Amino acid sequence: MQRRYLLAGAAGAIVARPALAQGAWPSRTIRMIVPYTPGAATDAMARLAAQKLQEKLGVTVVVENRPGANGAVGSQAVLQSPADGYTIMGSASIHPMARHVMKAAPYDPVADFIPVARTARGPLVLVMNPRLPQTTIPEVVEAAKREPSKWTFATSSLGAAGHLGSIEFNRMTGANIEIVGYRGSAPALTDVAAGNAQLMFDPVLATLPMIRGGQLRGLGIATAARTPLAPGLPTLAEAGLPGFEFYSWYGIWAARAVPREIVDRMNAAVVEGMREQAVVERLTGLGFEPVAESVDEAQRFIVADVARNAELLRIANFQPE
Repeated sequence: MQRRYLLAGAAGAIVARPALAQGAWPSRTIRMIVPYTPGAATDAMARLAAQKLQEKLGVTVVVENRPGANGAVGSQAVLQSPADGYTIMGSASIHPMARHVMKAAPYDPVADFIPVARTARGPLVLVMNPRLPQTTIPEVVEAAKREPSKWTFATSSLGAAGHLGSIEFNRMTGANIEIVGYRGSAPALTDVAAGNAQLMFDPVLATLPMIRGGQLRGLGIATAARTPLAPGLPTLAEAGLPGFEFYSWYGIWAARAVPREIVDRMNAAVVEGMREQAVVERLTGLGFEPVAESVDEAQRFIVADVARNAELLRIANFQPE
């Protein structure tokens, strides 16, 4: 079976590879800060990228979880460290949205950071507490409109892909379900499984095992076609929401002041690692697509992605907290 994955900028990665053997950097341990709790997709993807950096650069890469303040605690820790390439960040598509979801973000996530590389993307799955009687999205929408006080969306964090997916769901269905932010996917999914919240959009990595284990009920996946990992799970389009596609994507960032030569060397190492056949097979087996882009390609993508998501927040009249 032929594996499909994204390979933008592969030629640039090959050209940049010889530079890995040049210069004094890196000569000691690199610290990768993850601004969210362990165990969720963001943490897992950061640890995979850290492993590849360690293998390609020949130095230890230590992952440090620093959750808090919607990702601001870990992000500030990166900016407050010396801009020498020894402190970087592993995060997700939520990171560039900081100024749109926090009233007074202490940094500009686009201007103050440079994307080392995007690493992968994974589709969102809509899940529900399994003890509720509804089994389809139309049934959920009808029930939520009839008794809105009994329904809430949990989301891992404001500005995350799941938050944006929830906003779009409300917009398309007119359900107007309340959205409650949590400090990470794990506590949010736990609350949905326990019945303290009813619905959640979250990536396949965390949701499919809980669906298979019976802790959650899968209502739909936000992709154009069904996934072979869960062929019985309909797409949101099949459930009456045409064109509903949402992905969470993951990446590595450095402070903007880090020398570009170091950033390019890290990019080459990550791209090479994500292109390995074993990595491709591992990620696709979890429902993810590896991404391999140059630094400039990642920056262009992020600018466009932020613009699209900011417009979605504006349409929803979202007020930063």
